[in-house]
Amino acid sequence: MKASVAGKRILSIAIMLLATATAAGAQSIYKCTTRGGQLEYTDRPCRDGKGELIHQADDGEIIDQYLRLGQEAKAKTYADAHHLEALYQQRLAAHRQQLEDNAQRQADEAIAAQQRDEAARQQALTDDAASRDRLRAENDALRRQNDEYRDQLAQPAYNAPPAYWGAVPPYWNGHHDGDHDHDHDAHHPPPSKEPVFHPCKQLAGGRVQC
Repeated sequence: MKASVAGKRILSIAIMLLATATAAGAQSIYKCTTRGGQLEYTDRPCRDGKGELIHQADDGEIIDQYLRLGQEAKAKTYADAHHLEALYQQRLAAHRQQLEDNAQRQADEAIAAQQRDEAARQQALTDDAASRDRLRAENDALRRQNDEYRDQLAQPAYNAPPAYWGAVPPYWNGHHDGDHDHDHDAHHPPPSKEPVFHPCKQLAGGRVQC
């Protein structure tokens, strides 16, 4: 049981190392046996020259790793030592093309962000101008309405006389027929033709009361 657990643990470690090697892109994995009889996995050859190479790093992976680290000289040295000039030139061209693509993408993203910012700024200016125009129109309308209210307040108000003041009674024939008519005229003088001024005041909501 203990051996089975230890074997599973070693296998999981090996899988992790293999995953790390794949991510790094340029590591060989060796399974070695230590002097105490324990198994270990390393990216270096076993000290006694024995052991098992369980993952061989590809030449292209090794060159790519050097290039990703910005170590073109080491990539060139490795390629020359293994007579891989054609592979080196191929990987170098792909690496440089990738760098150019990344730089172009970043430049395009920066330009797009700048254009979005400029569009947002122009839209904000347009909205501000529209808001100012709307407020100006509202103020002008209120100013005209106030002017009309002031004009109405400045005009005198006329009291309409009762209907019987200006009416000629059926018994009216140009002269007084008896004391009754004389008394009636004395108590009800004819209406005045002069305007009667009543001061007006402005109420809430733009109403006027006179």
